[in-house]
Amino acid sequence: MYLENLVFDAADPGRLGRFWEAALGGERLTDEAAGFETRLAIEGGPVLDLCFQPVAQPSSEPPRLHLDLAGGSGQSAVVERLLGLGARPLDIGQGDVQWVVLADPEGNPCCVMEDREAYADTGPIAALPLECADPDSAAEFWSWLTGWTEVAGVAPRSLRHPSLRGPLLELCQERTTKAAAKNGLHLDVRLESQDDPDAVAAEILERGGRELVAEWGDLPWRSFHDPSGNEFCVLPARS
Repeated sequence: MYLENLVFDAADPGRLGRFWEAALGGERLTDEAAGFETRLAIEGGPVLDLCFQPVAQPSSEPPRLHLDLAGGSGQSAVVERLLGLGARPLDIGQGDVQWVVLADPEGNPCCVMEDREAYADTGPIAALPLECADPDSAAEFWSWLTGWTEVAGVAPRSLRHPSLRGPLLELCQERTTKAAAKNGLHLDVRLESQDDPDAVAAEILERGGRELVAEWGDLPWRSFHDPSGNEFCVLPARS
């Protein structure tokens, strides 16, 4: 298995997708009524697709997963470029910090980070902070699920693609227990040809996850909660 998608719920997938494509320098895959997709390929590292799917009502719950963008010595220039693309300053009570908090065109928070040694060679996304009930057990779960390995970082536990390139998946202590409402941003993993879908599903349950019953009819993928209640999807192997 491997991490493939970052999936955004969006009121206007095209508008939001074009913002993030320009922000990250992505390569467009699709721009249709059913959704927008752009690809971020990290040289020598992971390939991540950002997928924007239409929803009638985006989540109003505080996000448990967001994007931290690489700023470094060019932090101010990155902030100004994002503001020019349609972002806006956002106050989430962060106070006086070294990073800059912005909202994308649909209000999703993101941070532009200062220079940090842990974020070398990440590309435009420095980190993907994910709130968890127990970062230690979450690190074991997500490392098994994605194949990413543990690295030193600023979060309680951090994982990274085995190439040690691309963003860090930062497992952070949750501020509040996961609400029943679906996360507005979630991750998808893709099975490989040797993976048995039922065996993977069974192991997810053994490791503390839970399978979700689809409310949208038969789908080619299966949806789950991780042990902290965060949604993710397991996509079938490519033919």
